[in-house]
Amino acid sequence: MVRVAVLVSGGGTNLQAIIDAKAAGKIPSAELSLVVASNDKAYALTRAANAGIKGVVVHKEKDEDIAHYGQRLLAVLKENAIDMVVLAGFLTILPENVIQAYDHKMINIHPSLIPSFCGAGFYGLKVHEAALAKGVKVTGATVHFVNEIPDGGDIIAQKAVEVLPDDTPEILQKRVMEQAEWIILPRAVEDVAKNMEV
Repeated sequence: MVRVAVLVSGGGTNLQAIIDAKAAGKIPSAELSLVVASNDKAYALTRAANAGIKGVVVHKEKDEDIAHYGQRLLAVLKENAIDMVVLAGFLTILPENVIQAYDHKMINIHPSLIPSFCGAGFYGLKVHEAALAKGVKVTGATVHFVNEIPDGGDIIAQKAVEVLPDDTPEILQKRVMEQAEWIILPRAVEDVAKNMEV
């Protein structure tokens, strides 16, 4: 079974979707082995504890070299024998040494249909604000492999979500999570883990 670490920075709603899918038997190829938070106040750590998953905090120090931070993070992943990494609302840009160590074994969820509203600076509500400002009628979510370009890796799955006339960024964010992110992310975890098992 593929040992998975989920990297988080905040509330952990996507983590919860993965936990729920695993509990429902929808992710048979992966074991949720570790949750890594970028800060000790992330509610995702409580979700991990409630699900009996080990949680740790690895945050980038203020003046720390990015490669050194990467080495510390890699040490934690290796110590826990992690085979695959899932970025689920992880707001720290990962250095090359981490990305290379998990080439095509690290996935990310992004709240738009890539290549729209993605790349450096596009995260969280900023994505939905940009979509509404542009006037798009359809948005959605994308799961992709992680490479050195923000949101630039190969696409694994996408799901479209309708934009409605009265949407605010917050309302749209919630609909994209419920109708796309929480559906395609657990599926992608299983698909990638299953392929790794072969």
